[in-house]
Amino acid sequence: MPVKELLAFLKGAAVGEASDWLAKHVALATCLDQATGDAPYKMIVSERVDHVREVKRGYGKQNNARPADYIESFKAFVEGNLNKIPALLVVTQRPRELTREELRQLKLALDQEGFTEKALQAAWTESKNEDFAATIIGYIRQLALGSPLMPYTERVDHALQRLRQKHQFTDPQRKWLDRIGTQMKHETVVDKQSLDQGQLKADGGFVRLNKVFDGKLESLLGELADEVWVDAG
Repeated sequence: MPVKELLAFLKGAAVGEASDWLAKHVALATCLDQATGDAPYKMIVSERVDHVREVKRGYGKQNNARPADYIESFKAFVEGNLNKIPALLVVTQRPRELTREELRQLKLALDQEGFTEKALQAAWTESKNEDFAATIIGYIRQLALGSPLMPYTERVDHALQRLRQKHQFTDPQRKWLDRIGTQMKHETVVDKQSLDQGQLKADGGFVRLNKVFDGKLESLLGELADEVWVDAG
């Protein structure tokens, strides 16, 4: 739930109710600990005047890994967990089947290990002098499969272009396809569930769009996801 809703719930809940909820969501404690600073840097209260002595960026759980080492440790984690974290296997072998919920769970699991999309982007830029606005999926596929790293928005644009070449879309279908592409750039994964949320839900959601695409929308979404990760670019 959104942070504001969580705060309201914890403030209003009885002690037993709040305790039961926290027991079912143990990962929250780790997130709260991280919010106050992780080792070796802790939040220190002092009345002395602060002075800047050093400015550097650290990576990993301890904030002390070098960018190249951070990338290598991420690669080792991915390779060592392909058969342990189902979403990693989906990302590397069947990306069209990845759902928004699986992506959310995957990001949570990686975050708990100290791996985030922003940190990977920064580490890649710092260590390789290459600046790519790639997604976490892009980094996983690059390190596990050698897939070329490129900005995700470019991947989506190329995928849309290839779909237009393969199919004869009507004007309404092309407009909706562009909107789906825009949503994919923002959310990485667009599935049936995501079309039933937000503005697209207000416009009729999956049921209406499926009619626009002659009942073939689900298949088209899968084809679009496949095209996004075609390495020919």
